[in-house]
Amino acid sequence: MSEEQRRAPLAAAMQAYAAGGARPFHTPGHKQGLGAHRLLQRLITPEGLKEDVSLMEELDDLNHPSGCILESETLAAELYGAETAYFMVNGTSGAVHVMLMATLSPGDEVLVPRNAHRSVFNALVLCGAVPVWLPTATDDRLGIALGVTTETVREALVAHPAVKAILVTYPNYYGIAFDLKSVAALAHAHGLTVLVDEAHGPHLRFSPELPPDALTCGADLVAQSTHKLLGSLTQTSILFRQGDRVPHEAVRRAAALLATTSPNYLLLASLDIARLQMAENGVALVERAMRLAEGVRAVVNDTPGLWCFGQEYMGRPGAEALDVTKVTVQTAWLGLSGAAAADILRRQYNLQCELADAYNVLFLLTIADTENEALRLAKALKDFAIRNRREAISRPTVAPLDIPPLCLAPREAFFASSEAVPLARAAGRIAAEEITFYPPGIPVICPGERISREILDGLSALKALGLRVTGPEDVTLRMIRVVC
Repeated sequence: MSEEQRRAPLAAAMQAYAAGGARPFHTPGHKQGLGAHRLLQRLITPEGLKEDVSLMEELDDLNHPSGCILESETLAAELYGAETAYFMVNGTSGAVHVMLMATLSPGDEVLVPRNAHRSVFNALVLCGAVPVWLPTATDDRLGIALGVTTETVREALVAHPAVKAILVTYPNYYGIAFDLKSVAALAHAHGLTVLVDEAHGPHLRFSPELPPDALTCGADLVAQSTHKLLGSLTQTSILFRQGDRVPHEAVRRAAALLATTSPNYLLLASLDIARLQMAENGVALVERAMRLAEGVRAVVNDTPGLWCFGQEYMGRPGAEALDVTKVTVQTAWLGLSGAAAADILRRQYNLQCELADAYNVLFLLTIADTENEALRLAKALKDFAIRNRREAISRPTVAPLDIPPLCLAPREAFFASSEAVPLARAAGRIAAEEITFYPPGIPVICPGERISREILDGLSALKALGLRVTGPEDVTLRMIRVVC
């Protein structure tokens, strides 16, 4: 590690300003904690409140950085092997929006897997690009979508020679990674820009045992959720750029358009400090998380009624490699949906999983976990399986849904006149809103897509499993908004 990487320039500048004693006649209104309510004082330390300031000359400007923010972003780019890094305080969703806005113009076609995160669909509304959906295989045993394949991308390029870019999710929520290097090489050979939503991969670079990170695979722009698996505060992410396919100025311009003019500097400093932490000890922390996760996986697979796939389940198109720190536990053979299992684990064992779907519950082992946390999780899962084992095992089933036909571009559908109709009478209509079960945040129906009877049945089946609905005006799904 270079001496420069041992610094946290933005965090140091904030500390220096707070220690300087300048009388605050500026925003925010609590004035470095002087007017903060006691609950806020308890929530944020006195030092944190003193450093909750912004836009002073020595603290730089996120939208046009030239000082300590630029230094911090440069250190992040160096650590991750990028040419440029951009700090984001509106999540990886915001970074995804910036990627598409910086790359595409209204009417441009872009290849997108249909199982992309809802932020991608929102970005399409913002930039006016038109998606060309890429199908992905579904693993019937797991009940989840896998990654795209090189052959699928090749076929799409033949059918749609005018596409300008491809946006993929890598790895997926469950840690499954496809052959991104081959996909990126194929896309570049056809003149496409490669955009990657790597929300769940900010730690990949720190172990050769994990799937290769998106920058190493050749991506042009990569959005990472630093807060999801590393040590920054919720809502913080980093967008990375390499190569000359997307100009630096285009990214800055898009970021300035979409971001707040009053970014929270505590969030920004947490990105700077998270980068410092990984520079100091990232390899050891990630290796520990991997070892702990494999230990939990071994206990799960030694427990009747439970199953947790590992590296041995990889090695096929769309599922070439696995981030082993993602521990996906299938509970379906106990006769329980993932949602039902998650509820039991939360209420009876005080364990909160990351995700629950029709068949599985997902647990994240991160740089924060120690032997104690891993042991508690493993023991709880074993006891849970013993107490919930049924004599007659009935596995819940949810059939994978076909990609709905796109009748209107997402932006056109978003701004079209719409009306609310009963869900049961929506077959054949064009959706004017998105319906997503969250997590993982993959839309079942998006604005501009035609609603089929199969989609309606699928929505009812997923809701019956207890999964949380987000996106529609009516989250009970009695009504749905459609294009007039």
